[in-house]
Amino acid sequence: MTDGTDRPHSPQPEPNAQNPGGYGYPQGQIPAGGYGYPQAGQPGGYGYPPAPAEPGAFGPPPGGPTEPPGGYGFPQAGPYQQGPGAPLPGDFPAQAQFQPPSDEPDWGALADGAARERRTKRLWAIGGGVTVLALLAGGGAFLLLGDGGGSDDEAKASESTSASPSPSVSGSKAAVDNTPTVAEDPTRLRDRSGKSHLKMGAEASVAPVDKRFEFRTTGTANSYAESEKALVDVSKSFTVTARVSNSAPKGRQIAVSQGSEKTFSFELGSDEVNGKPAWIFRVQTDAAGADATAKTVVAEGRKMDNTMTELTGTYNDTTKMITLFVDGKQINEAKVPVVVKAPGPLQLGRTRAQDNWAGAWTGAVDSVRIYRIALSPEQVNDQKPGKLDASIRPIGSWLLF
Repeated sequence: MTDGTDRPHSPQPEPNAQNPGGYGYPQGQIPAGGYGYPQAGQPGGYGYPPAPAEPGAFGPPPGGPTEPPGGYGFPQAGPYQQGPGAPLPGDFPAQAQFQPPSDEPDWGALADGAARERRTKRLWAIGGGVTVLALLAGGGAFLLLGDGGGSDDEAKASESTSASPSPSVSGSKAAVDNTPTVAEDPTRLRDRSGKSHLKMGAEASVAPVDKRFEFRTTGTANSYAESEKALVDVSKSFTVTARVSNSAPKGRQIAVSQGSEKTFSFELGSDEVNGKPAWIFRVQTDAAGADATAKTVVAEGRKMDNTMTELTGTYNDTTKMITLFVDGKQINEAKVPVVVKAPGPLQLGRTRAQDNWAGAWTGAVDSVRIYRIALSPEQVNDQKPGKLDASIRPIGSWLLF
């Protein structure tokens, strides 16, 4: 039944009269066979093969006039058959055939990994060794010089120089540079605390003694060393110290002083007291520079000839006391009203008196230090290397060891 609408259709082709048989199931008897399941009595077509005429064969029986031996369906036994499901020759190249995984380890890969691990450990060991050496070389203790009252420039470490022998220091401490003179100018004594180098006169010299250096003078007019400007404000507390050896202890001989063109402010050295040589520390209390206005503290009866002795003089502006120490021990002290503030340079080997140079030193000097405080007796005794508190730093130091 239809709804009366003329619907499109595709007519089936008419069967060929000369080749009977149609599509689908064949009509009647189709001699050549059709598609689908074969009909009874037909020689066989596509689909499942008919019952074999002889054992082992598929498809129509061999020998028919139009069919080749064997038909379609399951493959026939023959030279190319490898069994059910076997690939035909040429389907896969021999090298592409599936190979089962091997239980044998990849020895080459393992060897490469072990070599990389050894290289990494070796690099770590080398890096660690370099770091330790760097820490040992840069972590040594160094000598701190100067006092807490100095300016930033005075607190800076002295310039490093390259010329001199220096004693080796045991342990991890770095060797101290004991170079006595400035590298660029060997006629100037190197300031180990700042930049107040001392210019030497033509007849002064520096000589090595064991592991230290001495400044040596001959008692002549050109045998001295001096700074470019005053280093000590004598109106305030100060300390001056030096190791000295007097080889001709006669009369007035001054190892360290500071003053003006007219007179000295202080002087440290030796002089004759009661007809005998004695160590002295002296200050001037009047700008005129008369001998009567000078105040002196002395240490009598001490050996001087060619013997290194540490002399220290202090001035305390609070107590107005001057004090002399010999080899770290307090010997004598005196009260003074004031110390004349003379703006002249620091001197080694001479002093200024009555508008003239005086007190030419004959002998040796080393370990000269100037502080802007009055050291206490304990601190004076602790001036030996490594004993004085590191916060107490000199504003100038020369020929240390």
